[in-house]
Amino acid sequence: MANDNKLGAPEGYTIKKSGPALRIISTILLIVWSIINLYPLFWMIMLSLKNNEQVNLTHKFGLPAGWPNKWHWENYTNPELHLERIVTYFKNSVIVTVLAIAIALVAAMMASYALMRFNWRASGAFNKMFMLGITVPVQVSLVPLLITTSELGITGSRISLIIPYAAFALSMAILISNGFMTNIPKELDEAAYIDGCSRYGVFFRIILPLMTPAISTIGIYSFLQCWNELIIATTLVTSEEMRTLPIGIRNLVGTNKVDYGLIGAGITIATIPMIIVYILMSRKIQESFIAGAVKG
Repeated sequence: MANDNKLGAPEGYTIKKSGPALRIISTILLIVWSIINLYPLFWMIMLSLKNNEQVNLTHKFGLPAGWPNKWHWENYTNPELHLERIVTYFKNSVIVTVLAIAIALVAAMMASYALMRFNWRASGAFNKMFMLGITVPVQVSLVPLLITTSELGITGSRISLIIPYAAFALSMAILISNGFMTNIPKELDEAAYIDGCSRYGVFFRIILPLMTPAISTIGIYSFLQCWNELIIATTLVTSEEMRTLPIGIRNLVGTNKVDYGLIGAGITIATIPMIIVYILMSRKIQESFIAGAVKG
């Protein structure tokens, strides 16, 4: 019996430590992987500090010639960049992205709650119908979207982008929510019902607080999808005042001339928000991955 207790105690277990050679190899591989992932950001910033002559004469993936004395910071203040328009495009992208994410989050949480926690005959059919949305390409929906928004009289407005963005993010959001909600024991719902909670009380007081990792995952995924979207925005938005940031950057490409440094500056400005979001939400991203990997 004593031996059994000893084996069952925490001190009875040992963790096999890796040797120094394995640690060195792992460190080298992680450093190489970090460089591979960070280099595109470095290249983008370096491109924004060059002019066309340096792009053509120097190595396309290297530093500007004569750095740092010949770094072309004027690309960020170039009149052709139209900073006042960039500010407008940036504001439109923020409004459209935030509202689309909010709609997708609310709809996904409520749909998952109905699909995963209630027993009704058509729940499986509705779940499959939602999952079919993942297989629908954006290009297929362009003509129906244009016809529908034209008949509703909202073509060219922010709402014409918010609703499609939320709809295209909904299927993946429900898929992620279903995976997380399955791991929440139904006994918590039953205990809350016994204590007098209604279905809405269980949803807001029990389910939503436990779904924080899923909400973070959906928010990050939807943010990247909506912020970088170009095809729908190009089709539905025609006015200068309603354009989003990807459209504005695309318009920096001239008909007879391409200023690579100017384009690099515009791409850098558009990428900064995504980097900030990732830095602020990196811990939530890691927690969501861990929560999604643990079962039971």
